[in-house]
Amino acid sequence: MTKNPFINSLAASAYIIFIVLVMNSGTKLVGPTNSLMAPVAVISLFTLSAAVMGYLFCYQPIQLYFDGKKKSAVQLFLQTVIIFACLTALFLTLLFAGIFT
Repeated sequence: MTKNPFINSLAASAYIIFIVLVMNSGTKLVGPTNSLMAPVAVISLFTLSAAVMGYLFCYQPIQLYFDGKKKSAVQLFLQTVIIFACLTALFLTLLFAGIFT
């Protein structure tokens, strides 16, 4: 990704919002299902999401670490996590405030 923790955190949030929109639209189109494919799809999506988040949060810090910039690697990772935590807190605040209900 980038060496900008804010962009990395926004990309992670955008990915989550995209997945939520797809899942929300999918359940409206397909409706409830007892198919074997539903759990397969959910576990596959979980695995894909872990890979995407790993890339967004860890790719640049790992690159920095292997380039010998260990302090910068840790700093970038922690800044990304902290900014993402703040975005998550913002989303939760908006949810509990009932703004997007």
